[in-house]
Amino acid sequence: MAEPLLALDAVTAGYGATRVLEDLSLALGDRESVAVIGRNGVGKTTLLATVMGHTTLHGGAIRFAGQDISRLPVHRRAVAGIGYVPQEREIFPSLTVRENLEIGARPSAGKGGGGADDWTDARIFALFPQLEARLGNDGNQLSGGEQQMLAIARALMANPRILLMDEPTEGLAPVIVEELVRILAALRDEAGVAMVLVEQNSAIALNFAERTIVLDRGRVVYDGPSKALQDDPEKLERLVAVSG
Repeated sequence: MAEPLLALDAVTAGYGATRVLEDLSLALGDRESVAVIGRNGVGKTTLLATVMGHTTLHGGAIRFAGQDISRLPVHRRAVAGIGYVPQEREIFPSLTVRENLEIGARPSAGKGGGGADDWTDARIFALFPQLEARLGNDGNQLSGGEQQMLAIARALMANPRILLMDEPTEGLAPVIVEELVRILAALRDEAGVAMVLVEQNSAIALNFAERTIVLDRGRVVYDGPSKALQDDPEKLERLVAVSG
């Protein structure tokens, strides 16, 4: 059996002394996509932040591409091939779209760059034509949807092997959500990058990935086929509202 691309083993983590994730284990294969759902405050954002190195690790281990990254600083995890799109987007508002993309660019992990699968300006603009039209605009001149696209595009310019996305559709108009979902599906099907999608909208999440993880109180309470939850709304409601 192939080694997982990403594996969390009995991870307990949080912020300072506060523990949010409790004894959490999961594994993700190369090029696999998984959705993560659950009520507000159950640890979804903390899960992604922990993989990226933004939290305090109290116990357990995190492995990525065969390497123990449990104690690696954030920038080393990014260089190793982990891309992160935070809930707040965190683009540089005073820099242009082109400058934001240039700041994010780096060669593929383990390569010198220039590979056929590397993300270039041309690949980015084929996926996000809106950004090409706004190259000279500052980040703070973009709409919310355009800022979200820029945040994803900037993460892709680092040529990640896995992309962690935290609530990418939050606060966007329905027509923009529809476009963003189309883009995420293209990434899932064509880009060859593993993806972890944290999404509050269960319908979007379940349609996005064949596998869904449900969190409650910092623990995995379901890890299995998305279709099983789509076909059993009562089970879905029960799992998402486990604590309530």
